[in-house]
Amino acid sequence: MIITRRAFTTMLSLTGLAAVAGLSPLRFISEAMAQSAADVAKPVSLPDMALGPKDAAVTITEYASMTCPHCAAFNEQVFPKIKSEYIDTGKVRYIFREFPLDIKAAAGSMLSRCIAKDDAPKYFAVTDMLFRQQSDWVLKNTTETLTRIGKQAGLTQQQVEACLKDQALLDKIAADQKYASDVLKVDSTPTFFINGEKIKGEASFEEFAKKINPLLKS
Repeated sequence: MIITRRAFTTMLSLTGLAAVAGLSPLRFISEAMAQSAADVAKPVSLPDMALGPKDAAVTITEYASMTCPHCAAFNEQVFPKIKSEYIDTGKVRYIFREFPLDIKAAAGSMLSRCIAKDDAPKYFAVTDMLFRQQSDWVLKNTTETLTRIGKQAGLTQQQVEACLKDQALLDKIAADQKYASDVLKVDSTPTFFINGEKIKGEASFEEFAKKINPLLKS
């Protein structure tokens, strides 16, 4: 579920991320609208981070929270198979979109964006590292660990701090999450769309293959 304003404020005070000043609350779902492949395809505020050709027959869009253990498990166990079988062979375009369920997830997403800038492969690499080290930076000293990861990726202390205080970036992440909630009715992570068809939860590679292969033949 999307966190409430009250929970967001409480998390901010408890996580050591108080330096992220003036955070916008991630908003509630408003009037529900039916999603379509065209709705899913539309990037809202931030440019899409994607792997695979733009003209691929199949597009998979994942909505994930950086603190979600199911998202981390999918990233480790299923995504590499999808990448090898479908993305690297040019059959699938894979889009990753942020859907932070708490302030720590928002901070992780912001750091990924700041490190990668517009480099999609680098963004996926940083996101993979954050998922694999999830227990370290989520359960322990979040700010300290994210700073260390940022420095390992080439940012200075000042650049990491500026990133985590970037109100404009956070507003764009929140706006994209609002669109996903309002229009696409995303309410949990991970959520996937395969050519517009929604799949909720941590699906297996075999389940993805069953959806993808018929679309490649059509």
